[in-house]
Amino acid sequence: MKIAVSEAKAQLLDLVRRAEKGEDVILTRRGEAVARLVSLAPDRDRRLAALAKARGIAKAAPHAEDAADLYDDHGLPA
Repeated sequence: MKIAVSEAKAQLLDLVRRAEKGEDVILTRRGEAVARLVSLAPDRDRRLAALAKARGIAKAAPHAEDAADLYDDHGLPA
């Protein structure tokens, strides 16, 4: 849906509800699109899913003493 910024002021609550439901809400000025209202929920859900996936992939680093045999006396890889 497209709506003029001047009209949107009076209907902001309704426009936000529409955006939350996934409807495209485009604000116009003199007939030209200038802004869009979008729901943040899908982005948040995607970010949380990506974090959960990363947690499953990530492994704890070995303890320094367990990796000591991998390096020489100067701290370089053996």
